[in-house]
Amino acid sequence: MSGLAQQRLQQERKAWRKDHPYGFVAKPVTDKNGTQDILLWDCVIPAKKGGLWDGAFVPMTMSFTDDYPSRAPKCVFKMVPTASGHEPLFHPNVYATGQICLDLLNGNWRPSLTIKQLLLAIQLLLEEPNNNDPAQAEPSRLFADNRLQYNRRVKQQVEQLRG
Repeated sequence: MSGLAQQRLQQERKAWRKDHPYGFVAKPVTDKNGTQDILLWDCVIPAKKGGLWDGAFVPMTMSFTDDYPSRAPKCVFKMVPTASGHEPLFHPNVYATGQICLDLLNGNWRPSLTIKQLLLAIQLLLEEPNNNDPAQAEPSRLFADNRLQYNRRVKQQVEQLRG
């Protein structure tokens, strides 16, 4: 592992533990032996109060490479449990795999961005989809053409994601 990536992630972890937004979780994954994998983080993003996703706590993973912070982490929402199994988050900017489509994770990434800033940007994306850059066809179509039905589908998932 790159010393720079490890050093930066250790700094980020320390800063996060001292000061992080209420309700958010971001920590390295711990394996069965109790060893932390600093390149793989489990996160939880609470939805904004009063918004469409209000009440949801959305789990995701962040995978870092040795190129971090020069390269953005890969951010993937975990599948949402349903009565018949699991499904991806119902959102125009989330691929069926759970991967998040956000300009900060692609061309607009800057090494100075912190994990805290990134998680806050993802929280904002939940409430304010960018339908000009859709990742899933059905949520995008409903968001544009039938907001009532879109809102119903989101509320169904919120029930599955309550804390």
